[in-house]
Amino acid sequence: MTRPTLIRRISDLRAALSAPRREGQSIGLVPTMGYLHRGHMALVDRARGENGIVVVSIFVNPTQFGPNEDLDIYPRDLDGDLKLCAAHGVDIVFAPEVDDMYPEPMATTIDVAPLSTILIGAQRPGHFQGVATVVAKLFNIVQPTRAYFGEKDFQQLTVVRRMVRDLSFDIAIVGVPTVREADGLAASSRNARLSPADRHAATVVSRALDLAEALVAGGERDSDKVADAVRQMIAGEKRAGTPTVDLREAGTLSEVGMIGETPVVVLVTVPLGGVLLLDQREIHGAAGANQARRTA
Repeated sequence: MTRPTLIRRISDLRAALSAPRREGQSIGLVPTMGYLHRGHMALVDRARGENGIVVVSIFVNPTQFGPNEDLDIYPRDLDGDLKLCAAHGVDIVFAPEVDDMYPEPMATTIDVAPLSTILIGAQRPGHFQGVATVVAKLFNIVQPTRAYFGEKDFQQLTVVRRMVRDLSFDIAIVGVPTVREADGLAASSRNARLSPADRHAATVVSRALDLAEALVAGGERDSDKVADAVRQMIAGEKRAGTPTVDLREAGTLSEVGMIGETPVVVLVTVPLGGVLLLDQREIHGAAGANQARRTA
């Protein structure tokens, strides 16, 4: 098991990638904020199978956090991250300092409106502007052949895909299905901050998504009724806060009235134990095609 090369500076990473790029090797990028887990490793494994060089970036990006959000307490464990990356064949871990990524206040930002201002973007103003800007910077720095994102953060994936199309990045964006724990909870770095009681309560989210899938499979086509059922199930968990539940067209995140043949995604956010949990389920409403995209 070879430990990946740890690179801290943008200039050093560009230098390290120049030779494999000249040799025509493909480069896979997995952008993360660290505190890696099985979900991240699913992205890494996909990248490892499809590219000559795999780069994992680890950067807790301050520009995507609001003033009252959890930047200062966001979990960090670079040594543990490096060990996981070594076990999964990562070539380079790029872990820049904030002063290298943002040597001065940014005068240029990227706003993928209206995708960045709806749903989670309405709850966290400026969040997706920060995400799009830092991802664009990483794309410019690494110049990957492919970049890998989890479907759990479905709106983020949609924002990145649209930015890549709009700005003509020559990069393939690969969405990887959500990885779940044995009890159904979506793998997330924030899960580590849940108390045992809250961790147990959090399984209500995946069970509510199971309910949504079952309702559509059973013939329910009214998106409001499906969303209400999901809300009611989550509301029955006394430790959970008020959830937001939306059914949207999976490709564009446009609003859905009646569920038809076009795949829809159920998007859920739930505050629980001081942690904002995110989850999603893509559902196909056409008869005989009620197969949600999941992975255990």
